Amino acid sequence: MHTRRTLSATACGIAMLAATACSSSFGEDEDTAQEDTEGSQSLTVLIATSGEAETGAVEAAAAAYEEESGNTVTVEVAQDMNQQLGQALAGGNPPDVFYVDSSQFANYAQGGSLHPYGERISDVEDFSPTLRQSFTHEGELVCVPKDTSSLALVINTALWQEAGLTDADYPTTWEQLSSVAAELTQGDVTGLVTSNEYQRLGAFMKQAGGWVTNADQTEVTADSDENAEALDFVRGMLNDGSLTYASDVDAGWAGEAFGEGRAAMTIEGSWLAGGMEADYPDVEYAVVPLPEGPAGPGTLAFTNCWGVAQESPRRDTAVELVEFLTRAEQQIAMGDAFGAIPSRQSAADEYLADHPEDEAWGASGEWVQGPVTLRGFDRVLAQFNTDLESLRTADPRDMLSDLQRYGEAALEENQ
Repeated sequence: MHTRRTLSATACGIAMLAATACSSSFGEDEDTAQEDTEGSQSLTVLIATSGEAETGAVEAAAAAYEEESGNTVTVEVAQDMNQQLGQALAGGNPPDVFYVDSSQFANYAQGGSLHPYGERISDVEDFSPTLRQSFTHEGELVCVPKDTSSLALVINTALWQEAGLTDADYPTTWEQLSSVAAELTQGDVTGLVTSNEYQRLGAFMKQAGGWVTNADQTEVTADSDENAEALDFVRGMLNDGSLTYASDVDAGWAGEAFGEGRAAMTIEGSWLAGGMEADYPDVEYAVVPLPEGPAGPGTLAFTNCWGVAQESPRRDTAVELVEFLTRAEQQIAMGDAFGAIPSRQSAADEYLADHPEDEAWGASGEWVQGPVTLRGFDRVLAQFNTDLESLRTADPRDMLSDLQRYGEAALEENQ
């Protein structure tokens, strides 16, 4: 059970970076700035922070690197990551190192903005295979994931107990989820509150045996019986009132509804912990795996990578900094500071042994689905999210048919 912890919300799955084309082609250095290798180096790191705890953790890691290397690092917090990073990349004066969201990765990689350094990182096989796949372009690991989080079911323990439920009642199947959500829906409290995004509802698609694409993202698989079954299940809960969207209860996001006691359960990643600590420190909650669907367990994983700018004149030093930031001890320190689950499997094992309450957020295995990372697919999925707003009344098959059609068009553009 979670009580008060010094955490802040991780930027996993939150920071959205704009796609920006650059002058150079992917993997080509001919238009890249001359490498500066003389004397001590001064690096700039641009982050999309989730709060003071994350900023402080990155600054502490940068200071430790400075002491070890003799180089200097300036950590800058983006006020508008899309605008600032996009302008810097387009203008040829980018930060040396920066956060790259998985949903935007392919846009940057295809545009030539990223220096592909992944295979230069020590023991790179220690990073989760699912996360490495999220940052692989044309068979090459371009950048390494900085941390991760999987979706889990988060339960308000006070509301749970008030309903006469115990730990033995934690739902492990769709049927049980629907049942307890209905039981918890009373007065101003809805049993389950989440968002209308595929980044949440897509977990049900995975549990039903479906997903947006096949494993290697060479085929769009959206219009399937499995995905339709998943959305039909969600629509059923929406229509019986046991599940609702955060926007329908006047909340900016599901974490707000959960913290204010308007949601007995929600589906979120480890970034929720920081929001709870900052805004609702007295609310106790439990984090458990998402219930299994017809095809078994399934959840979605979110991450950013440490991007190194292709146009940076300090690429080698920037890679050295990333090597330092992704050491096991540094990842564990960041997890302790703001709740990010380490992306190195060895570090994640150590971290979760010390934080067993976060275990569901650190899920790994074939049933953990990474995001779609095809170039241009961010626009396709944004439209799908818009369609999901009307899931109560619309036909899921029509939504999936549109997703299939738009997705195939985007896939064709990549070929």
